Amino acid sequence: MNESQSSADRFPFLRRNGNSSQMNQDTAQGYSDYANQQYGDQQSYANGFSQNYGNGYDAQGQGYGNQGYGDGYGDDAQSRPRHAQQMSPQPHLDAAARAASAVANARRGGGTQTLQPPRPQQSRPSAATGSSAQGGGESGPSNNSKEPQQPKVNKAREDAESKEEQEVIKAQELARSMSLPYVDLDEYPIDKTVVNIVSGDMLRKNQMLPIDIIKGQLAVAVADPTNFAALDDISAATGMTVLTMVATPTKVQQSINRYIRANDELTEISEEIVANSRKEVSVDETEQDTEADSPVARFVSLIISQAIDDHCSDIHIEPQEKGLQVRFRIDGVLHVFQQAPKEMTQGVISRIKVLSDMDIGEHRKPQDGRITVRHNGKNVDLRVAALPTVWGEKIVMRILSTPAGNLKVEDLNFSERNYEVFKNAYSRPYGMVLVTGPTGSGKSTTLYATLGNVARPEINVITVEDPVEFRMAGINQVQVNNKAGMTFAAALRSILRADPDVVLIGEIRDAETAKIATEAALTGHLVLSTLHTNDAPSAVSRLIEMGVEPFLISASLCAVMAQRLARRLCPYCKREDKATPAELKIMGVDYHDGDELPTVYRPGGCKECSNTGYHGRVAVQQVMGVGPDLESMIARGATAMEIQEQAEKDGMTSLRDDGWEKVLQGITSVDEIIRVTV
Repeated sequence: MNESQSSADRFPFLRRNGNSSQMNQDTAQGYSDYANQQYGDQQSYANGFSQNYGNGYDAQGQGYGNQGYGDGYGDDAQSRPRHAQQMSPQPHLDAAARAASAVANARRGGGTQTLQPPRPQQSRPSAATGSSAQGGGESGPSNNSKEPQQPKVNKAREDAESKEEQEVIKAQELARSMSLPYVDLDEYPIDKTVVNIVSGDMLRKNQMLPIDIIKGQLAVAVADPTNFAALDDISAATGMTVLTMVATPTKVQQSINRYIRANDELTEISEEIVANSRKEVSVDETEQDTEADSPVARFVSLIISQAIDDHCSDIHIEPQEKGLQVRFRIDGVLHVFQQAPKEMTQGVISRIKVLSDMDIGEHRKPQDGRITVRHNGKNVDLRVAALPTVWGEKIVMRILSTPAGNLKVEDLNFSERNYEVFKNAYSRPYGMVLVTGPTGSGKSTTLYATLGNVARPEINVITVEDPVEFRMAGINQVQVNNKAGMTFAAALRSILRADPDVVLIGEIRDAETAKIATEAALTGHLVLSTLHTNDAPSAVSRLIEMGVEPFLISASLCAVMAQRLARRLCPYCKREDKATPAELKIMGVDYHDGDELPTVYRPGGCKECSNTGYHGRVAVQQVMGVGPDLESMIARGATAMEIQEQAEKDGMTSLRDDGWEKVLQGITSVDEIIRVTV
């Protein structure tokens, strides 16, 4: 057989137009004899057709070579990957069966059965087709008697789908140009036993993932099939021939994060340290341990890298009686990530203290530090705190990866009324604006977003913080240092002599700071700060308890905002539902028997949110503006209850009311609002 001939020349029935569309009896008989001699039976021919002639068919522009690879998996349609089952226009026939059908038809004197190329399958239904379910949930059975309703599609989902479709098109074009198969990693049943056949470090570095072993070949999904050196390295490491498959960069990265986690590498490093007879880190061996390639250094680096990939806010490294526990806080909830042997405790803690410039010889006092790491080409800051416990020093690393300097107040999901009140407060040339809430409620992020709206080249902005969480260009940020005498009060006194227009105080935590902040607001400065109170009206009582005179508070205070963080529903898997009467009662919604129950959204669970139903967080706010009536009440020393009643008359809503509005918008769930508000 002449190798230079195309598949269409060797098998005329594959042509779609021209004289070749008519097959005579001799040609059909010759093809049948050839198939029987070369492959013996139909199943063997299916394998040969899929492997040898898929690319030849693709050369005619039909696209079969890219997606037709999956037809070589066998007769049993259920054993094939889903992307291979969907590919064929006749799912019950494989390539050989369709070819035999065409030959038989020609023998009977009928016309040639044209082999239509498979239509490209999309991994996610487009909103325009009307086939996607509401909010990314499951689609129900169609009703032909009614016109199908167009589902509501979240804008974030539309943008994500558009970006995904563009990546798919580029990957398919790249695969076609190199005559390689394209693979959809969402559809392909990845063999987890094959994934770990290559080291995770090599796969992360080269954006590649082994997904299967096919006829003795290692199938590897790659984002860049031109990285031949990495493919050769994988082949050399495994001793297997590599079968390259093209996938989109995003799905390769997501699959690596899903399957190639740091757990196995951390366990291996732990065993290496335990097997070592010497202690990995001691005060005398600090210099040796700081080598980047030491087991302890690799352990710490892997923990930090995995935490950033998992979008964690905090890393908790906790010494226990029998070992070392590592937990990640994701969307406000802690998850156990790793359990390490007790022998690692001192080495890991000392390594982190060295990186964050702490005194590794001090084990009795709490310490604070900071680490800047390079991850995926970006600098990520970590705020580190060491706290002595009975089993050793507990380390908490807060990941400050949120681009707070680029946030604007408009990005914080304010209701229309709350946004107008808060904007009017921080737009004033002087006065005091407070943000209240417990630790971890997003107060600092809100203040930085406010600075992003306020800061301009023509004004002088100075902050005093403990510690400086986000570093912003064009703003003078001062770090509190109690050991050196640089307290909040001392820093404020110096700042007010530096001619500021806007002053940000990280937290008002004592009487002296509260008095200086109030006086600064009265003398022509805009003061932004935080307090620890449960709601907005309680901020007035808190300042009075600190010793600030009520008439000074009434003259300086512009607005107070209380804030909580609720988990945001995953836009891909949230599902529509009806609220229950019990939920409406808890939320304080006016409801009577027989009224229509409002529509809410429930968490689902998908690969995008690790089956939690939530991804990210949203702020729930209560904004109290200080108008003339409220100002006079504060000046005469009204109680927090009286202040709340007047603020509600002026239009203030509770935290739970604002949360209910976000539930109706499909941003969060009823359970989350009940969890974070009272």
